[in-house]
Amino acid sequence: MSRPPLQLALLDAIGPFFRGLNRRRINWSKIPFADLPTDEDGADAFWERLRADMADIAGKALEMGFNAITLDDVAHLVVHPDYEPELRRRTAFLAGQFQGIVKLFQAAGLKVFVTSDFLVASPGVIRKIGSSRSAARNFYLGTLGLFFESFPHVDGVILRVGESDGVDVRDPLCSHLAAKSAPCVNRLLRHVLPLFERLNKTLVFRTWTVGAFAVGDLIWHRGRLRGVLEGIHSPALVVSMKPGESDFFRYLPLNRQFFRTDLPKIIELQARREYEGAGEFPSFCGWEFEKIAGELKSAGNVIGISVWCQTGGWHRFRRLTFLGDRSVWVEMNVVAAMEIFQRGGTAEDAIAKFFGPGKAGEASEFLRLADDVIRRLLYIEGFATQKLFFRRVRIPPLIHVFWDCVLVVEPVREILKRFVEDQPLALCQGEEAFAHFSRMRELASNLDLPVEDIDFMRDSMEMVLLARRFYFQSFTPETADGIEAAKSRYKALWPSGRRPRYRIKTSFEPSALRWPAARWLLRLVLRRRRGYRTVLDRFFTLTLLSWSYRLVVRSNPKAVPKTLRKAAMGVDAVIR
Repeated sequence: MSRPPLQLALLDAIGPFFRGLNRRRINWSKIPFADLPTDEDGADAFWERLRADMADIAGKALEMGFNAITLDDVAHLVVHPDYEPELRRRTAFLAGQFQGIVKLFQAAGLKVFVTSDFLVASPGVIRKIGSSRSAARNFYLGTLGLFFESFPHVDGVILRVGESDGVDVRDPLCSHLAAKSAPCVNRLLRHVLPLFERLNKTLVFRTWTVGAFAVGDLIWHRGRLRGVLEGIHSPALVVSMKPGESDFFRYLPLNRQFFRTDLPKIIELQARREYEGAGEFPSFCGWEFEKIAGELKSAGNVIGISVWCQTGGWHRFRRLTFLGDRSVWVEMNVVAAMEIFQRGGTAEDAIAKFFGPGKAGEASEFLRLADDVIRRLLYIEGFATQKLFFRRVRIPPLIHVFWDCVLVVEPVREILKRFVEDQPLALCQGEEAFAHFSRMRELASNLDLPVEDIDFMRDSMEMVLLARRFYFQSFTPETADGIEAAKSRYKALWPSGRRPRYRIKTSFEPSALRWPAARWLLRLVLRRRRGYRTVLDRFFTLTLLSWSYRLVVRSNPKAVPKTLRKAAMGVDAVIR
């Protein structure tokens, strides 16, 4: 069944900026501006190659039906008078290069939107602004004004207020969480929207947050969304939301915030699944997209989609979508998103379009088997289907595999044992799903799909299956020996020079979560409803726990494990 075409179908185009990036783990959240060459040797070749890549992406985007492209980042493309001299020189160079890229997309008939955080600034600017919220808003408004002067044909800006740069970012321009409450965000929107209205531009406001500060629950809290948007009725404003109440995970119900305001909305969809292999193996989302699209029909306010084909996550997987011939699993999801949301088709329609009618039957069987591996082996259904909240964050459905890391550790074991009631069923589901690989490999060969990717998926999922046995079976010293031996075999099968692999983190030392007091505290701080409990949450987890955490970290920064301190924004962001 056809449907009216979307007003906006956005595709991110940041992949080419990561070519040749020499890091073990890459932050895929934003263009790595600090690593881009300016006027040193090799810069001309880099930018020439990048423009060629962008021309390829433009052609593929148009072919699939997209009408807009997203790029990063407003602050890095502005020569602000408050920037330090060397920073102004660098941003002037980048602005010149990006002007050519924007013209390339516009000549192809594609709109261009550029992302922005509130607030991105240099150390000198931060010192000048100090703690003044009005100064921060004025600086941001000035930055937007300068940006549109340099890029008058850019169609809009995509604003994020709930997440800042990761702790790994070493850049003279870094983002900071400068709007910490619903009234602050509301004042910010009111401050900048007149500029967008006057220039006939679109402000795409993202509700994504990671739990920091009082606005950290904006993604799911109805009162917070109401407070942020109170009294705002701008024709320049579009609201952008992820499908669920957490990040791009399966098993999450559709976010009810789509139905709580009549403002036009965009739904964000991730084709390169950052928690499901990041394009290294099949993680088909067609049936997931079809379900979401069906539920959104009654909202009547979704005017567009934003498909992430490269953006998202901190991991070692390095495939670049639409560049070369190695992103088949991502491209499959991009086609599915457009077929379902733009044309009103089904997942099966998308499969037939991608593979051709003659191969659609085998392709559908292959993708259903792969989907079962993801849903019943990568995820633990008995945990993933539970609604759990900690402070302002909905607990992800996947906690034992995160980005490129499989956690075979006692704390995770203790948590899963406490919350997964039918553990024999969880073991059985994992074993049954793992048995699909023989048939999947046969079908992949028939369909001329990269069989090595299926081998990599099988060997990686074998480690995930061993982890599940560790979580739910009795532990013996022989269990640890077997897991360590399997870990060594996995590393030998997939040496670092061959392709990026999962990191297998093992620790069999007894966890503090074994203590009765720790188990009691765990059940105390986690809740099964969205709303806050008066004493336990508003006083204890939101206030007292935050103070206690800061005192502990100040006295002993290493009290928090490195994996929590050094990942993304760091765990302290969730405790603010």
